[in-house]
Parts: sequence; structure tokens; C-alpha cells
Amino acid sequence: MAALVPSITPAHTTRWREHEFILVTLLCIIAVAGNCWRLFEHSSAWLIEEYGSPFREKNLPFEYTNNILLPNITVPLLVYCSYVWMNLFILPRLLQTKASVVGSFRLQFSHSARIEVSGAAGAALKRFFWGLGHTFLLIFCLGTVWGIAHFYSRRYVLPRDISDIMIMGNGLRLATNLTIAYIVYATIRETILRRIETEGVQATTRINLLNQFTAFLTGYFVLGQLLSYFESLDGPLKVWYFGIIPPAILAALTNIYWLFPRKPEAKVFHRAIFWRLLISNFCWGIPFVMIMVPDEHAFMPVLLAMWAGQMLITTPISRLIFQQQKDKIMQIRGLETALGQSKADLQFLRSQINPHFLFNILNTLYGTALHENAGKTAGGIQQLGDMMRFMLHENNLDRIAMSKEIEYVKSYIALQQLRTETSPSIIIETEIEEDFPDCRVAPMLVIPFVENAFKHGISLRETSWIKLNLHCDGKRLHFELRNSVHVRQGNDPEKGRSGVGLKNVLHRLKLIYPEQHEFFMHQDEKEFFVQLAIQL
Repeated sequence: MAALVPSITPAHTTRWREHEFILVTLLCIIAVAGNCWRLFEHSSAWLIEEYGSPFREKNLPFEYTNNILLPNITVPLLVYCSYVWMNLFILPRLLQTKASVVGSFRLQFSHSARIEVSGAAGAALKRFFWGLGHTFLLIFCLGTVWGIAHFYSRRYVLPRDISDIMIMGNGLRLATNLTIAYIVYATIRETILRRIETEGVQATTRINLLNQFTAFLTGYFVLGQLLSYFESLDGPLKVWYFGIIPPAILAALTNIYWLFPRKPEAKVFHRAIFWRLLISNFCWGIPFVMIMVPDEHAFMPVLLAMWAGQMLITTPISRLIFQQQKDKIMQIRGLETALGQSKADLQFLRSQINPHFLFNILNTLYGTALHENAGKTAGGIQQLGDMMRFMLHENNLDRIAMSKEIEYVKSYIALQQLRTETSPSIIIETEIEEDFPDCRVAPMLVIPFVENAFKHGISLRETSWIKLNLHCDGKRLHFELRNSVHVRQGNDPEKGRSGVGLKNVLHRLKLIYPEQHEFFMHQDEKEFFVQLAIQL
């Protein structure tokens, strides 16, 4: 989060942060303008009568400017400054949105008994503690001023003998609760944005929908706050506007564009949909009930009543809207999937060398090796030629026989063993089922992991190992791979490059086998482990 408002935003970039900044800015302006408007709209006698009666009942002096106007202006301005402080300086360090590159982490105790943190991970840790320190400083500053404003505006409810204690207590409590709540919200926001933005072209529809949604919420809450401050929205109408309509709209959009498209033909009471409906409708009501119902005893009954209303009213209406627009929604999702598949294929083709050229060169080299009686070299060239033939023909199909994929994997491993067989410290163990059932799979789902293992897991100077297990029972393909990990030197040109292979495979798995695959990957300082299961 380099800045609150980016100067140039591409067409397919999320605008959540930008809309949030606009919302907070406008709310602050409305709060200041609304309080000033009361001062000029009403007479001094009316203001004293309207706001000063609680003070007079306690025999306390009252002045509208000191007890009402300044506290009501100071708190929004202070909260706004804290928001800017939080987003520009604190969150980027707490959430590591500008995290350092992956590196070592060391704690060194020097002769002067100081702790020195070095390495890239150490820099990230320093950034985190820097952000944590600023968080405590923000809470202290916000809590102090908020406590003083709360004391002047609510002095009539504070016992005089402990009023000084209550100043800091109330302010720090309010500042702490608000800061923690916003950090939790920001964490959820950044997690959602990171997941959406990393999906590339496939996330275009989600990004557009999210941008429209956040823009709607910005206008909705700005209009509501504007009407509320200028006394045009009060009583039951305010409860409806802020407490009932927003969660209903949020739940309906969630149902129409996320839950129902997962199982478009299934009924509402289908297990895959019903439990998600219960959870989403319940969660959408929590923040709005917290805002509109300050009474702790009434919180749960109101929340349950709203939950029941969402399930009995919002869900059927949103289901009806989805049924009417189902063909259009599913067509958009299908086009998005096809577009993502096309981009994945294009990236994969761009990562390859022209196979026609290599295949012709390999034929020439194979004939030369046979002529010179270099049998091992000729065998290696033949295996490489078989691989190129696979890349040229089989790789263009949507599904291939599993035996073809296995032949490619074996040829690749055999070629790699030509350069590692002279190193006894390199151990390569493969357990590949020879007699595979007659099943067909999408091509090139396994080999990128094998290539990655040889690329990052083999060192001719250090002990290295690769352990591969691959079998299939006709209904389920199981692949498991372990390999050693070696830190690349600073002058290695491949250091820091992840390539498109693994990302491409994960993207294709989501497109070709949605909810039909299980993937797990783990890496520590010594070993990389990946496990993939595909339901055929």
C-alpha cells in the first residue's frame, strides 16, 4: 500500500482502498460541516436548551462550544489523521505489504550485549516491530485526545472524584478497540485483494464487481451520514437505512454472484449451499448490529432476528433474481474461465523453445552419435527427441493417456541422471506405477514439479536427493515429490526467479479440475515437499 490514493489506476485494478479513502474523507468533512451547521442554524438559547439540560441537572457549567462543538469536531479530525497514519506508515509494516525478499534471519549477541538482527527476514522483523511501536503510539495519542473530548462532552455522567482517571480510561479503551478492529478489517481486506489480484485475467469479473460494490457502499454511507447530520434521517428510518438494508444487499450480492453459481442447478437446501448461506447471512449482520444496537443484552436477539429475516426474505428474493439472470451470469463465468485458460496456454507456449527447430537438430545429432559409436549419447538424444515429440503433438490435446505423461516423466528423469550419475552424493528414488489403468489426464501437470526438483534440489557439490512417487487406480491420481533445497549463490542468474511453470500448473488445476484436486506444498530450509491428488 504505497499510498492511499494511487494516481493512475488501470482498468482491471481493485479500487477498494481508493473508495475507502474517499469514504473516510467525506465522512470527516460531513462530521465537521454538520456540527458547524448546527451552530449557525440554531440560536444559542436553543442549543443550550437542547444540549445543556444534562449538565444543569448535575449543577455543572455548560458551554456549547467547549462541551459539544469542539469535542464533536476534534474526534472526527483525529480519527481521520489516525486513519492516514495507519495506512501510510503502520499497515505496510505490520502486514508486510512491502516485505523484503526472502533471506536469512540471525540474532547475534555482540560483546556489548546488544541483539543484532541481520538478513532479509531480519529487515522484515524490524519493519514489523517499527509498525507495532507506531501502533502503540497512535493508540496513546488518539486515546488521550479522545478521552479529553469524551470528558468534556459527557462530564455529567462521570463521578467528580474519579473524573481524571476516566479521561484516560475511556479514551484508551475507545482508541484500542477502534485500532484493533481496523487492523483486523485491513488484514481481511488485504487478504481478499491479494487473492483476487493474483488470479490475473480470470479475476476481471470479480474485480469489476468488487469495484462497483465498494463504490455503491461509499455513496450509500456518505448519503446516509449526510442526511443524518443534517437531521433528515432519524428514528426508525435511520435504523432501516443503516442497520437492515446494507446487510440485506450484501447477502443478496453474495448469494447471486458467489454461492448460487457454485451449484447453479442445486436447490437452496443442498448441503454445499445451505451451510454457506447460514454462515454468510449471519456474518453480514454482525457489524451492522454492533453499530445500531449498543445494548449488550439486546445484541444477540436482534442479530438472530436479522439472521432469520435474511434467510426467509433475502435468500428467496436473491434466488429468484439468480434464476432470472442465471444464463447471463454463467455465460460470463464461462467466458472468464475460457479467457484464463487461453492466457495460461499462451504463457506456457511462450516459455518453450520452438520444438520444430529442436526436433530437427536432435535428429541430426542422433545420426552423428550413432556414426561415432557413442551409444549412451545416442540414447540420450533419442529420449530427448521423444520428449520433443510429446511437446509437439501430445501437449496440444485437452486430454492424453496417462501412459504418455509417464513416458515423458521417465525420459526427463533419465536425461537428468546422465549428468548426475557420476556424483554418489546425489540420490534419485522413483516409485512410478508401471501398469497404469486406461485413464486420461490433462497434459503437463506433473512434469513442472519434477523440473523444479532437479532445478532447485540438485547440487553437484552437496548431498542432494529427489524422491518421487506416482500411482493411479483409475479414479484418482496421486503424486508425491520430495527434494533437497540448496540456497543459490548471489551471482547465480537463476536466483530469485520462480518462472511460470508452477504458477501455470496451479492455475490450470483450478480451471480443469475445480473441486476435483487436492494440493499441498511445504518448504523449509532443507526440503521441499509437494503432494497432488486429482480425481479423474
